[in-house]
Amino acid sequence: MTERHHHAVYVISVFAELAGVHPQTLRNYERSGLLSPQRTSGGSRRFSDADLAALRRIQELTNDGVNLEGVKRIMALEAELSMARAALEATLDEARSDVAEAHRLYRRDLVPVNNTIAVFLAQRRQSRQL
Repeated sequence: MTERHHHAVYVISVFAELAGVHPQTLRNYERSGLLSPQRTSGGSRRFSDADLAALRRIQELTNDGVNLEGVKRIMALEAELSMARAALEATLDEARSDVAEAHRLYRRDLVPVNNTIAVFLAQRRQSRQL
């Protein structure tokens, strides 16, 4: 996600209006650990687009009947899964790169041989004829 996505610009009243919730709901979500808005030096909350996306996910899950503890656990597992997928993708990229490098090295290790088996067999035939 972009840095802009995490740039906290919305005050609580504007953010609550954007999300269609009461500001107290946002405070409750923050207390329960579901949202983590940034704070100004004066202590005012500032919300970002990433917070809005998280709030939308919270609303989606609570509308499906999940309680706040369940929402917290689901979101933690989703974040963990996302990190695991990113780590797996990085490992796969590294493995692909290592395999490609190994294949490039194989090609360097191959030495052209002018039909060595044929030369060997010809020498063998000559020694038998003698």
